[in-house]
Amino acid sequence: MDAGNDRAAEGGSQRVGEDAPPRRVEIWMPILVVAVDQLTKAIVRSTLPLHTSVTIVPGLMDFTRVHNTGAAFGILSTAEFPFKAGVIAIIATAALIAVGLYAASLAHHQLAARIGLALIIGGASGNLIDRVVAGSVVDFVDVYWRTYHFWAFNVADSAITVGVAIMILDMLGVVAHVSKAA
Repeated sequence: MDAGNDRAAEGGSQRVGEDAPPRRVEIWMPILVVAVDQLTKAIVRSTLPLHTSVTIVPGLMDFTRVHNTGAAFGILSTAEFPFKAGVIAIIATAALIAVGLYAASLAHHQLAARIGLALIIGGASGNLIDRVVAGSVVDFVDVYWRTYHFWAFNVADSAITVGVAIMILDMLGVVAHVSKAA
């Protein structure tokens, strides 16, 4: 057995050209997340004026169109500095590249981690498209209870959150792994 196969057997990456199954989930899941995210944002932009709400579940959830010019959860949304949209887009692009490189290094049997990262990549890409095209991200899901409001979010944010949750569960060993001997 050569070094590349030893790494694969130990859970490391396989070399390019080895008989590894194709990584379809890493390709199609981000594309699906971006498509659904951009479609829902286009529907919201075309049907809901800025800062207008439509009740979905009374006392729990509205669709309220807001534009987030900051980072995740509105961080930096009130901060103003030169080239803010460009700086945030560059940081988001660098993070997206880093996550993509890490995802590419995962072994085939690390399915939960690969799915989690695919969701994160899709969500980050969906929000990055908004930042590059419009300088802000369209958020519209407004969840609340009485006077408490969670940050408004969108499909991309949901994909990132679920992806991070899957990654955490995988790291904690909660998600079962496929046998390495298979």
